[in-house]
Amino acid sequence: MAANDRAAAPGKSGGSAGSDGLMRASLSAVAPGTALRDGLERVLRGNTGGLIVLGSDKTVETMATGGFVLDVEFTATRLRELCKLDGGIVLSSDLSKILRAGVQFVPDATIPTEETGTRHRTADRVSKQVGFPVVSVSQSMRLIALYVDGQRRVLEDSAAILSRANQALATLERYKLRLDEVAGTLSALEIEDLVTVRDVSAVAQRLEMVRRIATEIAEYVVELGTDGRLLALQLDELIAGVEPERSLVVRDYVPEPTAKRSRTVDEALSELDALSHAELLELSTVARALGYTGSPEALDSAVSPRGFRLLAKVPRLPGAIIDRLVEHFGGLQKLLAASVDDLQTVDGVGEARARSVREGLSRLAESSILERYV
Repeated sequence: MAANDRAAAPGKSGGSAGSDGLMRASLSAVAPGTALRDGLERVLRGNTGGLIVLGSDKTVETMATGGFVLDVEFTATRLRELCKLDGGIVLSSDLSKILRAGVQFVPDATIPTEETGTRHRTADRVSKQVGFPVVSVSQSMRLIALYVDGQRRVLEDSAAILSRANQALATLERYKLRLDEVAGTLSALEIEDLVTVRDVSAVAQRLEMVRRIATEIAEYVVELGTDGRLLALQLDELIAGVEPERSLVVRDYVPEPTAKRSRTVDEALSELDALSHAELLELSTVARALGYTGSPEALDSAVSPRGFRLLAKVPRLPGAIIDRLVEHFGGLQKLLAASVDDLQTVDGVGEARARSVREGLSRLAESSILERYV
């Protein structure tokens, strides 16, 4: 089996986040271009069914009865031939070996399942009981189903997935264009010290929307395997810098802690992530996630950035120096007004770096104003 197939081998689930991670790893293991997917396609074309457990431990061994021990290297052709036999197949946890074949699985019959067919019902229960992914190939329905920790995913043809992925990519391009517009407007307003909570919320909203669409497309990339390489390149190009920008916006504008309310950057990011799609459409809800009251009056209240976001745009300026500059000056307006001598008073900022910061901020200020008014 190829090295990249083994690297994508799934493990066991561990909670909600672990279940999502296991599903992604499982989809990667059965994606087009892998030896396992090749074997499953051969089984499907051969009009035979199959039940394959993607991993083995003592629980699997206890549940499996009959059949015979193989312990041979995995190949697509071997999987195809062994699926002609009655019974299921057990693969090693790294998917590099076929351990057993012709096995009858006897899972706990009290485990609830909504599946009706014998093979699918067994696959669902085995997956829930042992924690490993299980693949079921239906002879009558001619489909491949993946069972992971209570979730069922039917593996689709690459053409169908690509069609949906391309539609999502076109949506992402439109949203990214709008994000660039509102982010550019925010930069100009920051230079003029005219930012309101509404402006910040609009940028945070667009950043979160772009991130969520990108996450959906990333799932398609995993499912497509080698067929999704071009899609992955387009996605990487479109979302370059989005995640850092999201963090920088929050660092710039999360309110200072008070006796009544206190919100850290991580808490604000988590709040944004937890918003439903409907909530994300409301700027007042986004403002509350950032730590503001979210009332109509609060949306129009003035706020001033600390300067993290614009300083991050200055070339070759380390993050540690950015933190010291913000801590020393306390806000973007004071940074913009600082002379080269003023900047040199910050630890780690020599004359050359001070000039670089001064010139970099001046260029950013000029370009932002020109883009806004020209």
